[in-house]
Amino acid sequence: MEFVGANILSIEQFERADIERVFDVADAMEPYALRRRVTRVLEGAILGNMFFEASTRTRVSFGCAFNLLGGEVRETTGFASSAISKGESLYDTARVLSGYSDVICMRHPEPGSVAEFAAASRVPVINGGDGHNEHPSQALLDLYTIRKELADKNRQVDGMRIAMIGDLKYGRTVHSLCKLLKVFRDLHLTLVSPAELAMPDDIVDDLRGAGHQVQVSDDLTHSIAHVDIAYSTRIQEERFDSRREADLYRGRFRLNQAIYTQYCEPNTVIMHPLPRDSRAAANELDEDLNQNPNLAIFRQTDNGVLVRMALFALILDVVDQVDRCARPVNWYNRRH
Repeated sequence: MEFVGANILSIEQFERADIERVFDVADAMEPYALRRRVTRVLEGAILGNMFFEASTRTRVSFGCAFNLLGGEVRETTGFASSAISKGESLYDTARVLSGYSDVICMRHPEPGSVAEFAAASRVPVINGGDGHNEHPSQALLDLYTIRKELADKNRQVDGMRIAMIGDLKYGRTVHSLCKLLKVFRDLHLTLVSPAELAMPDDIVDDLRGAGHQVQVSDDLTHSIAHVDIAYSTRIQEERFDSRREADLYRGRFRLNQAIYTQYCEPNTVIMHPLPRDSRAAANELDEDLNQNPNLAIFRQTDNGVLVRMALFALILDVVDQVDRCARPVNWYNRRH
């Protein structure tokens, strides 16, 4: 893949060598993400952060990543604050906003909308989530986290065992992660959901076609008994016709410390793309897991900054200049 000037719209763009390239650059970003050093390599560059659907982590993470490379961020959040609410097309919005930006990150509730926007944009566009379709940067940060967590246990991605749990029909994070995992070898995947929220058949078929073992189940406890990674997802309430329909499935696959202790292997890593639904009716990852050292959900969010910094550096062709534009920090930093 040629990263310079590229749109990042789908995980299907990435071969294994491309993934390794992103991860190598992400590793090199750690001193800057941890505020040990400051770089101004993107000084003068502008990120257009366009989020037409609710977001906290993705929106702030992309903005933080760009700021840490020295760039500036301009944001649009929600339809009401944009000209789209006045009837402007995605084409016109793309032509205008790309004139104000050097790269754009966009989230939109309609599948395929970000690709439509990118076709009209004059600058690179990164898909921050398009409906229930894809979320490529989330898949990359999830895999980056999996690789780091397994490495700490002297394991690797090839041959790993992973359970994906929850809303697999509408969960775009697991859709993109499954597409990413196709390029690895000899994986064992257990897909745990109600039948009505099962992983789409085409994704399951692609995984099996890539030589992976895939099991489908609606039984949580037996499905997490022998896995390296337990990846939980929330019920995607915004994808249902009504909250009442979403409530039919909420809370079906709760994981707490007692269940973890009884059924999981001692080193099973717990992941979740966040936000986790902590309301009593859902509580998919109980707060009593917060002190479990294998709960990786906040390491995931930290890793998201590294991966997104890497994408910006690759797309804007500054990887080899980051260190040359660096200096030590000059403020108190508790991370140290």
